[in-house]
Amino acid sequence: MSDTDNDQKTELPTQKHLADAFEQGQFAKSPEIQVAFTLAAVIGVIGLTATQTARDLVEVTITVFTQLATMRVDSETLPTHITEFVLLIGRLVAPILLASAFAAMLSGGLQTGFRVTGKVLGFKPERLNPVTGFTNLFNKAKLVHAGLDLLKFLAVGFALYGGLRTIAQDPLFSAPIEVAYLGEYLYRTTLAFFTRMLFALAGIAAISYAYEAFKTRRDLMMTREQVKDEGRQSEGDAKMKGAMRRMARRLLQKQMLSAVPTADVVLTNPTHYAVALKYERGLDRAPVVLAKGADQFARRIKALAAEHGVPVVENKPVARLLFGLGKVGEAIPAELYQAVAEILAVVYRTHRYYFHQLKLRRAEASNRAA
Repeated sequence: MSDTDNDQKTELPTQKHLADAFEQGQFAKSPEIQVAFTLAAVIGVIGLTATQTARDLVEVTITVFTQLATMRVDSETLPTHITEFVLLIGRLVAPILLASAFAAMLSGGLQTGFRVTGKVLGFKPERLNPVTGFTNLFNKAKLVHAGLDLLKFLAVGFALYGGLRTIAQDPLFSAPIEVAYLGEYLYRTTLAFFTRMLFALAGIAAISYAYEAFKTRRDLMMTREQVKDEGRQSEGDAKMKGAMRRMARRLLQKQMLSAVPTADVVLTNPTHYAVALKYERGLDRAPVVLAKGADQFARRIKALAAEHGVPVVENKPVARLLFGLGKVGEAIPAELYQAVAEILAVVYRTHRYYFHQLKLRRAEASNRAA
């Protein structure tokens, strides 16, 4: 990216731009953080398991040297000895491997916010472009990474130098010591070396991540035209979604109005709400909401009900509850069973002729739907 392009990018990235960049794998990440976490896990495991590991090694060593004179090594016993040896090494190394794997996943999750970025794994042809690859060898980021690599080299040298100074001053090289001291010495010097490495790498990781965060933020800066284009695109998407919602609402209203002539009853508020119900014995487990509406649409439901002779009953509390709790195409809520049953019982007694016609009307509607 040229300096001219960077000069034109004066606007902070939008949330959508940041989300799209994250999906492409463009976010602040530092491999040094993973190394530091892994090293910290190794130090922790060594500190917690060193005593038990030493005891296991002592027991194995005593067993081997005790049975050395009588131990038979041939083609029959060799696989058994190898298996025992592999299991011993696995038992000693497994905690370190598991802790390292967990630390690596944790460090990656902390950098990504524990979100999955699937697109970053996809094949990108531009990665195979030799011209782009040659150009990237001499950009500022590569120089910074080279500086970080030099810092890591110096960190290892610092840890080794400090370790050698400690080793040189140890009584191990200047006075007689017990054999048991050798194990303690190895444990102490190993932890000291790794701890120095950890502190040095933690500092390098902090510098590396700070630079990556700064670089990523700078690369994701947007021009004013990009911000305007994204705003227009978002507005267009919002308009399209709104149009789709309006179309779905019109289709649902058309479907509800076509079902009103086959309703058993329409309950009203009387002016604000209207709810059309049907109940076919042996088919429906409870009355079903065919249509519901408020204000103008409620008036359309009542007009259509009057046109087809559908009984209309005014019941303010039941109509209000059905409008709020009922869902079109589903049975009414169980708490309204009793109230609706009483209303239907009255309607069935007073509109017998309508229900005689309703059977034929529903049969015709089913034939048209088929």
